[in-house]
Amino acid sequence: MRSWVLYRSNPLHRRRLAAFYRSFIGRDSLCFDIGAHMGNRVDAWRDLGAHVVAVEPQPLFARALRRRYRDDERVHLEAVALGERPGRCTLMISRRTPTVSTLNPAWRQVMAVNPRFRRVRWDATCEVTVLTLDDLIDCYGVPAFCKLDVEGAEALVLAGLSQPLPTLSMEYSPADPQGVRDCIARLGELGRYQYRRSVGESLHWSGDWMTPEGALADLGRLTPDQPAGDLYARRVA
Repeated sequence: MRSWVLYRSNPLHRRRLAAFYRSFIGRDSLCFDIGAHMGNRVDAWRDLGAHVVAVEPQPLFARALRRRYRDDERVHLEAVALGERPGRCTLMISRRTPTVSTLNPAWRQVMAVNPRFRRVRWDATCEVTVLTLDDLIDCYGVPAFCKLDVEGAEALVLAGLSQPLPTLSMEYSPADPQGVRDCIARLGELGRYQYRRSVGESLHWSGDWMTPEGALADLGRLTPDQPAGDLYARRVA
């Protein structure tokens, strides 16, 4: 219920999401929502006419997504996690704040000592199936846009990708700067990208498009107490 109120109860926010993503997503675009949670991005992208593959390993939210979209032919749910290779993994769940549930124990250790996370407890676990981004592409095709919001496991997900994607976003946390550096390094191995940052759920840009070096410098100026956000990447010729 807490997640529903935070992420699904504001129709104005849904319209703002659709307006923000319109430059990346058009009618009939294929999109991957990796870490779909309650599906607020799914709704906004569907409003734009997209086909969406929603990936959510947490059983409670996977069931909620399945109930909501079971009759929608443009939404496909994968109740799995993504990682570097296929298999099984332990998902560490925060029942009170499920948006910070994670597959990455190193990220959990870093965030557990951050003052912004002082009330967070990872108090449950479950075993989940792990696929790769390559597996998802083999099944559905190459997405026009891919969102990665997997609480410190973004670089692990990109390690399971062997080709460049046109546009994507990755959550970053100033308290864990190495995570986003690893993401930029991995994308650099796959192709040439420019980067742009948006703080939290502001749906506003913090600056113009940057080179990888510019993005690293921009992120390097953040302090650990500053809020997380999303780093967007677009492939350039």
